[in-house]
Amino acid sequence: MSKFVFVTGGVTSSLGKGITAASLGSVLAARGLSVASLKMDPYLNVDPGTMSPYQHGEVFVTEDGAEADLDLGHYERFIDRNVTRASNLTTGQIYNAVIAKERRGDYLGATVQVIPHVTNEIKARIHRVAREGQADVVVVEVGGTVGDIESLPYLEAIRQFRNDVGRDNVLYIHLTLLPRVATGELKTKPTQHSVKELRSIGIQPDILVARADEPIDEELREKIALFCDVKTENVIAEADAWSIYGVPLMIEEAGLGRIVVKELGLDAAPPDLSAWQTLEDRIRNARIPLEIGLVGKYIMLPDAYLSVAESIKHAAWAAGCEPRIRWVDSERLERGGDDEPLVGLDGIVVPGGFGYRGIEGKVLAVRYGRLRRVPTLGLCMGMQCMVIELARTALGSEDANSTEFDAFTPHPVIDLLPEQRDINDKGGTMRLGSYPCVLEEGSLAHEAYGQPIVLERHRHRFEFNNAYRELLAGHGMRFSGLSPDSRLVEIVELRDHPFYLGTQFHPEFKSRPHRPHPLFAAFIRAALAYARASGRAGTSAAAGVEARP
Repeated sequence: MSKFVFVTGGVTSSLGKGITAASLGSVLAARGLSVASLKMDPYLNVDPGTMSPYQHGEVFVTEDGAEADLDLGHYERFIDRNVTRASNLTTGQIYNAVIAKERRGDYLGATVQVIPHVTNEIKARIHRVAREGQADVVVVEVGGTVGDIESLPYLEAIRQFRNDVGRDNVLYIHLTLLPRVATGELKTKPTQHSVKELRSIGIQPDILVARADEPIDEELREKIALFCDVKTENVIAEADAWSIYGVPLMIEEAGLGRIVVKELGLDAAPPDLSAWQTLEDRIRNARIPLEIGLVGKYIMLPDAYLSVAESIKHAAWAAGCEPRIRWVDSERLERGGDDEPLVGLDGIVVPGGFGYRGIEGKVLAVRYGRLRRVPTLGLCMGMQCMVIELARTALGSEDANSTEFDAFTPHPVIDLLPEQRDINDKGGTMRLGSYPCVLEEGSLAHEAYGQPIVLERHRHRFEFNNAYRELLAGHGMRFSGLSPDSRLVEIVELRDHPFYLGTQFHPEFKSRPHRPHPLFAAFIRAALAYARASGRAGTSAAAGVEARP
């Protein structure tokens, strides 16, 4: 039978429950255990697919086509195991399911209530993750903060869960903040109140993870243990880490993995965290600075491009480089009409998005990369901007566009497929999840992947218009990745450019810290070669600092 670890948060939001849960999963996996993950989000949206990136950050896409919380990206990157749509649960999904059952008469005329019907549905979804994943341990992150009204059904469900499956099969971990007051003292009172709130619901945490800006001493741990009724050894200090990828080693050193295994009675091998130690050495020893421009319209919240930024880092560290990510506002490019924010870059990444805002800035960015021969990687909408830009050059007209941005363009180089036009539900026109892509031998893409067919994740609605394939091929564009029936263009690149490649899919979702995505690795190699040719690839103690907007 699977064991279950529930991670809750208190005092304030954005403490890093997702990173902590993912890191715990990684140290358990390092002991040879099979780990599955679940994020329970208390919002009423069915999924984050329709939410503004400013509201929610990145929408992560799973292999089976679910639009999910960005924490699922952390789970995949840290545990190195693909998750499914079952791994993201929202209140919208729960109420949808409960109401559908009520309409069908599944409840046999009973009055449908939060307890037991909503809580039973939540518990059933937890069991589903364990069953599908055949997991030794299921790590469940409960979104929100203890005390929020939205989280109460989830907390009640996990309270019941221990009674359902047995006390020895469930562990509660509570993550809290130790704030520092003006005198410089770390205060435990908010943690005490957060645990009191949790206990009033009927949950006594087994482990407390105390977040602070520096390690906490033994005296403070003993005080927290005394007031919160937790064993002193089960009070884990989690100080601010030098990198999120340092957290697995940090919590292992603090004993969290050992305590979880002991408390749950798991039969686990000694931990092998050599891969994480190698990664830490790789990050700390990277010395060659690379200036990479990430051109987007949501850069005021960098989490909107979380997987893209992490993929750049993974590939840069593997190449011995310190990535400096320059966040370039595509709307500023659009308004200014000049390329000053792009000057001095060693590589340009243009990520995905929806809607016309900032598009002309992205087109300007890829034009700069094409004409200046700067290595350029376009992702989804970024690839479409590459097509639009070259089509405008080939046609000698600025009218070439996507019908997403200009419904009446005379040159719809990006358009809906014919079968999509009569679908009223926009979600029904989306291409979501993993699709095969056949690579052209001898292309940049084929060289990067080293194999003829790949599977990549999609999240888009509009496609390349094949009526313009011959025109663009005559101007140097190579269609190096196609669907198996050759109908859909998946990858474009330029023949006479050191690295100018766009993908209709999102390779960033499959990058791992220990195993960078092949396209990002190839892009970084090209950026490094460009930096060396430009005389900028020296060492710098300041490298690695990200310039924020």
